[in-house]
Amino acid sequence: MELKRVVVTGIGALTPLGNNKNEYWDALAKGVSGAAPITRFDTEKFRTKFACEVKGFDPLEFLDRKEARKMDPNTQYGMVTGDEAIKDAGLDLEKVNKDRIGVIWGSGIGGFTTFQDEVVGFGQGDGTPRFNPFFVPKMILDITPGLLSIKYGFRGPNFATVSACASSNNALTDAFNYIRLGKANAILTGGSEAAVIESGIGGFNAMKALSERNDSPETASRPYDKDRDGFVLGEGSAALVLEELEHAKARGAKIYAEVLGAGMSADAYHITAPHPDGDGIVLVLNEALNDANIKATDIDYINTHGTSTPLGDSGEVKAIQTVLGDHAYNINISSTKSMTGHLLGAAGAIESVATLMAIEKGIIPPTINHFTDDPEIDPKLNLTFNEAQKREVIVAVSNTFGFGGHNTSIVFGKYNG
Repeated sequence: MELKRVVVTGIGALTPLGNNKNEYWDALAKGVSGAAPITRFDTEKFRTKFACEVKGFDPLEFLDRKEARKMDPNTQYGMVTGDEAIKDAGLDLEKVNKDRIGVIWGSGIGGFTTFQDEVVGFGQGDGTPRFNPFFVPKMILDITPGLLSIKYGFRGPNFATVSACASSNNALTDAFNYIRLGKANAILTGGSEAAVIESGIGGFNAMKALSERNDSPETASRPYDKDRDGFVLGEGSAALVLEELEHAKARGAKIYAEVLGAGMSADAYHITAPHPDGDGIVLVLNEALNDANIKATDIDYINTHGTSTPLGDSGEVKAIQTVLGDHAYNINISSTKSMTGHLLGAAGAIESVATLMAIEKGIIPPTINHFTDDPEIDPKLNLTFNEAQKREVIVAVSNTFGFGGHNTSIVFGKYNG
């Protein structure tokens, strides 16, 4: 069977850099850091005292108070970005066939705040099981696509994906595949995460995964820098409307870019550490390029996973050089996590948005906070340090990897009819 072409027609974003798509992109292009001291709880006894929090967000500006109380922040974020993406796509809910529109969502943890609050509340009680009746539906990560489908009446494929920090990239990949196989006309997809709470910071501190640069939060996320000391935890959400090309054209939709292909692989190596030579990344990049039916030399830009961890950054760069060869010196590479922090399961979605906007605007968002070259990373690579660079982007790749060795790559291309 002939596979259908898939395009992106709507975008929504709620990030540490801005509470909508345009605010997010403007801050990315300016190289703004979203890191600051944590405001949600007392960090006195925590080793890491900062994060990339969403700022100035009031769910009641978007949601009914009664409904908002039934949602974990993770779901609130998803509902807001889903609505922005649908409006941005210009979907006429009175005319579209809702049986052919689905929702596929990614989250690494789901309702983390709800789980923490309910378990702590029980532990501080007398042993009587007094739990909120919405405890379970607020906690489960698939409630976000469920509620989005209920709100808009979308009756197509509906589920959640979880693969740690690769979760929303897996959601995008599934949405892409369902549409090109003809099983849906459009799918609202993306991811959300709300882990800037005591359990989130404490848990990642226990793994020694987080930066502890408390004296300079805004410079703590420094991918590829010799002195990087761990990632900065972020939160938020992004949503994309993926649509079958002819369906989008028939309704006169704006098209941001085309989804050309996607790849998935496993490191099969370690529960948290990436393969030091990036073997799984080599595999996933090659699979994505093959799926997109393009050559490595077609790539203009790679938005890397680039978390600012010692092993992860160098392994990903090695893999890129293995796959692209000398062409690696001709492309732009950047890690937008230097600005947003690491949104865990939502990372793939917000970084796909950054990649799409780079194609649309002809601007490569920078890798900020570069101070000292890492001798393990080839200095001839253009890692787009500290300032955005203008460049026409025809083909771009977004990489996202997760604990457990999950690797995903998505290839986007400028739409040319």
